[in-house]
Amino acid sequence: MGITVSNISKSYKGVKALQDISFEVKPNELFGLIGPDGAGKTTLFRILTTLLIADKGQASVAGFDVLKDFKDIRKHVGYMPGRFSLYQDLTVEENLEFFATIFGTTIEENYDLIKDIYVQIEPFKDRRAGKLSGGMKQKLALSCALIHKPKVLFLDEPTTGVDPVSRKEFWDMLKRLQQKNITILVSTPYMDEAALCDRIALIQDGQILQIDTPEAIVKQYPKTIYNVSANNMYQLINSLKDYQYQHSVYPFGEFVHYTDVRNDFKINDLKMYLEAEKLLNIKIEKTQATIEDSFMELAKYPNRTCKLSKT
Repeated sequence: MGITVSNISKSYKGVKALQDISFEVKPNELFGLIGPDGAGKTTLFRILTTLLIADKGQASVAGFDVLKDFKDIRKHVGYMPGRFSLYQDLTVEENLEFFATIFGTTIEENYDLIKDIYVQIEPFKDRRAGKLSGGMKQKLALSCALIHKPKVLFLDEPTTGVDPVSRKEFWDMLKRLQQKNITILVSTPYMDEAALCDRIALIQDGQILQIDTPEAIVKQYPKTIYNVSANNMYQLINSLKDYQYQHSVYPFGEFVHYTDVRNDFKINDLKMYLEAEKLLNIKIEKTQATIEDSFMELAKYPNRTCKLSKT
């Protein structure tokens, strides 16, 4: 069973955290909520896990209404909040036993579901949770969220502050969990993780910018992007921003991603301008759009290409 969100809004002291949010997560889908800090991701997760009540709108999780059936939802979902929230003074095994007991089950009963994850931290089962590394804490929190075999799994920025290797391992685990008939809603500020989801919703300032597959969103990017580099990155960015024909200018690793307002843009025109700005070692070449490029474009022009996927 999936998730349905219809026109959900929430404000805090006059500040709109969510504005008419609507989307649907299909059963067994790995759906990503992608956006920066403060976009409204955590507020939405708290509403869907019955920890917070929306000002307006409706939502259902695994077929249960978030208001009328909040007790049923709490039995059938797993929730891993952004901050490590397990008992730091309890050992790894004690934390897992505690959460199993709360849901009226045992580690043994659902061990098959968490086995791939738990075997990595089982050698440290007698270590206090507060003494674990970031990656190990992450695996323990996921094990605790899964121990009662939930129908829907909510993961709020689960890889924030985790090293790249642990991040990759975590997403590999999510793909395996998806094969066990679990619907997964994951939020992240990392644009590269968006490509690992079946579908994504880009969110900014409490509003959905676009919903579609990662591939479709990138494909809909409206302009040609150029990688630009030179001997002085700071000066390069400022010079490009001052260029009268620039549409967008964003740092992107060792390059600057540049788009032009003209349909007849010529690389040599831009190169001559940058040379006149006294920049050296100038390189300009076409490149492919990314999820991050799409997000920046939609955030700048939110009404230009925003639409829901029909798939």
